[in-house]
This record gives sequence, structure tokens and C-alpha cells, in this order.
Amino acid sequence: MPRLVSGVHLTGWGAYAPSQILTNADLERMVETNDEWIVSRTGIRERRIAGPDETTASMAAVAGLRAIATAGLQPDDIDLILVGTLTPDFPMPSTAALVKGAIGNKHAAAMDLAAACSGFVFGYATAHAYVASGMAKHVLVIGAETLSRCTDFTDRGTCILFGDGAGAAVLSASDEPGGTLGIEMTTDPSGAYLIWLPAGGSSRPASDATLGAREHYMKMKGTETYKMAVRTLGSTSQAALKKAGLGLDDIDLVIPHQANVRIIEGLAKSLDFPMDKVFVNVGSYGNTSAASVPLALNEAVAAGRVKKGDRLLLVAFGSGLTSGAIALEWTADPANAARAANIGPGDVSIQPGYLEPINPFPPALEWLLK
Repeated sequence: MPRLVSGVHLTGWGAYAPSQILTNADLERMVETNDEWIVSRTGIRERRIAGPDETTASMAAVAGLRAIATAGLQPDDIDLILVGTLTPDFPMPSTAALVKGAIGNKHAAAMDLAAACSGFVFGYATAHAYVASGMAKHVLVIGAETLSRCTDFTDRGTCILFGDGAGAAVLSASDEPGGTLGIEMTTDPSGAYLIWLPAGGSSRPASDATLGAREHYMKMKGTETYKMAVRTLGSTSQAALKKAGLGLDDIDLVIPHQANVRIIEGLAKSLDFPMDKVFVNVGSYGNTSAASVPLALNEAVAAGRVKKGDRLLLVAFGSGLTSGAIALEWTADPANAARAANIGPGDVSIQPGYLEPINPFPPALEWLLK
């Protein structure tokens, strides 16, 4: 297959993580588990939990503003806003619409993408298509999740895994070399029910029965998911590299979905790729689904692991089963992140709806606030 003709560069990046931390020691107070068991199986030591006044849209807006500032742009320079999430603020309107209002953009189209943990990578691919076709000059892509609000904190098999946060990137048109080099996306519905949230949709709308059966919380078959994740992440990575005309020896850093350190190590082993060239931050955030890859990308740049001319591989896997990989050449100055240094939650405003306000903080975690 011919190499992808690009002209699409990642020009801005940003992230937001809530300040509230849920440690393994905290979880020991809630379910039958312990730090050694969690770390040995997942690599996770702590995860962030969105506060009572934070939502997917509010976190996405902060990450988005930071990415826009890093790119040296203003909110109204953005032509399209894409938000990958499985935890939208509402079934409608889209979280992307709320983000548009929160950042003060006046003219962009805005829509959500439902690809679970692959949401940011699928959003990147969609943004690439818009920019490459000339339909947009600058696209804001966000992955954001508030997974704590659909996590069953009585299930030790899943509650140890998930956290909240947001990450974003701006993709822009450019005549310079580099940028996006290869993209691969796949979906395998044979594993669609390995990771799923049974109730809340049109198939099983909310009822006393679904609430009683705890069907509004995520369910996962861990062993089967692990096997498919390692296999699919590897094949998707190889396909993206082939489309880019690259080999693994050409890649300076792999930034995978941060689901579980065992999956990340399994991916590296399947590719015969050294772990010291794989970025890992799952220990500090847990699995943040669509936010995972952009959060890791943001930290990798901040840690000095990414410089101009580096070739990166971003790869993710999620419910659906979806998988996506992006091979790209980094062309931005990492120092541009300083432009976003003063942007925080106070710079965004999510307009309230017409409902009486409630405290959405998970009841199982109320003690954390005391």
C-alpha cells in the first residue's frame, strides 16, 4: 500500500487530571484486595477521580484549551471539535457541543466519537481525514472520561483499573514534511461483549431491574480481553507502520493505551520492541480509556521523551472491539507547552442545564472528600 500523503501535523497537545487521588491503600478499605496484588497484575498504584464539580466536558475543555494554546492558536481558529468518550455528560447533547461552548469557540462543528479506549486514536484519524481533504485547517481532538461514575466499587476485578482524566491534540494543515505517516483502524465485533456497559441504552433502558442487577456499571472478562488486546495491538501497529513505509527500527517511542502494564509488556514482546522505548504511566492514572493515549503523550513530551524529528507510534485497543494505530513524525517544538502553563479549570465554564443540581460524585467514594 502506498505511503500516506500527509500535510497533517500535530501542532498542539494538552491534558487535565483531577486532583483527587484514589490509591491502592484506599481500595483496600473498600474491597478484598491489596497493593501487592494490584501492582503485580496491573502496574497501577493510584488513579485520579473527578471531583463533584467536574465532568467529562469540563475536563475535556481544560485539556482542549491547553492544546489550542500550545499550538499558538485561539479557540475560534478551530474548525472541528471531536471528543472520544464512553462517559459523555449526557446522551444528548454531545459532550463536544458542551466543550465548544466552554472554550468560547463560535463556529466549529462539534461531535462525539464512540470507540471506547480507542476513541482518541479514532478521533485523530477522523481529524486527519478532515484536514487532509481540505474540509478543515485546524481540528481539536480530545479523549476524556469520567469512568469513576460507571465503575462498580464492589467488584475488585474492575474497580482497581479505572480512573478519570482528559487529553487533547490539535491537528493542523501544513506544507512542511513530517506529520502523520500511517493510520490503521480495525473493529472486531466478535469480542464486543468482553468489555461492555449493559444498561442505559435503548436495548436496556434504565429500570428497577437494571439498577438492581448493577447493569449500569462496566463489565469485563479480563483473561479473554488480555489475549485479544495483545494480539490486536500488535497487528494494528504493524499495519500502521506498513502504511507509513516504516519498520519498528524507525520508531523512537511507542505510546500505547495505558490499560494494564501486562498488556503493554505483552505488546512489546509480541513486537520484539524494547520496553525502554515504550512510554508507560499507567501506574499513576490507571486506565482512563479514551484519555489514556493523549494523557501519556502529554507526559512523554513533558518528560523530554519526545523531540523534533522523532517518529512515534500511538496505539490503542478498546471495547467494540476497536483498535487503532497512528505513525507520525513529531514536528512541534516541545517548549511550546509553556504557552498553556496558566490555563486551568477556572478558564472554562460549562453552562448548566435545567435540572436541579445534584452531587454526581460516586457514593462509594464519598469518604474520600472528608
